[in-house]
Amino acid sequence: MTSEIASNKAFGGYIKKFKAESVTLGLRTQFNVFVPSISGPSNGYPVLYYLSGLTCNEDTGPWKGGFLGHAQASGIALVFPDTSPRGAKVEGEEDSWDLGTGAGFYLDATSPKWAKHYRMFSFITQELVSLLKGLNLPLDLSRQSIMGHSMGGLGALNLFLSTSQYCSASAFSPACNPTKSPWGTKAFTNYLAGGIEEGEKYDPSCLLEKAKGRSNVHLLVDYGEQDQFLKDGQLRPEALQQAAEKAGFAQESVNIRKQEGYDHSYYFISTFAEEHIKYHAKFLKA
Repeated sequence: MTSEIASNKAFGGYIKKFKAESVTLGLRTQFNVFVPSISGPSNGYPVLYYLSGLTCNEDTGPWKGGFLGHAQASGIALVFPDTSPRGAKVEGEEDSWDLGTGAGFYLDATSPKWAKHYRMFSFITQELVSLLKGLNLPLDLSRQSIMGHSMGGLGALNLFLSTSQYCSASAFSPACNPTKSPWGTKAFTNYLAGGIEEGEKYDPSCLLEKAKGRSNVHLLVDYGEQDQFLKDGQLRPEALQQAAEKAGFAQESVNIRKQEGYDHSYYFISTFAEEHIKYHAKFLKA
């Protein structure tokens, strides 16, 4: 059962918070939905998901991202899920900021310790869609796109490349090649029974190279040239660029942009929020 627990007017529309007992996660979860209007067009608003990064939750994007006004102007609904299950009581899930609570990595865990609850990939691609259909909101779930930041940018790229349900994907400062980065190595060796090798199915660079010949690839990636995580080798956008070139994707299909002087923060995200919303609007309203 899904129930509304908060509603706030914003930019002429409404941001609404819901809680639900998730069958996929085996726990209660929360998510936010922004609709430009409660009445909406007869066929509903197209839906754009935003996946937040490490340590964040369903409130981070709507509070800090600067997305709502631009979504209102473009006539797009926004959905903000949480970043992990909460309260799973898995040993060690509260011990570090980059594993466990707030760090679900948008995958389906296969390691026995984590597999029961850490199933954010299936939750977002399947159950969340069903939950949204059950809400009395003007949403057109035949038109969906996805974006995210950092770990969430990784998730957005993976969900787009692993399924056919999204019209487009974009990412701010994503972990582009997690099988070769410290974050990904830690996540995959813990969450996945097959470790790094199994992690290739959650690595955007691996997935993009295998997507050669796919006709509907629409990816936009922005990262800051002064991002400390870039300097630390966590992001590896060069690997995604190489994968795009190997697969024969031109810039119009995979556009990776280095933004001079910007870092990993929400100041960076909010600067380019409008461009990302407009990018998705092109495909959601085509």
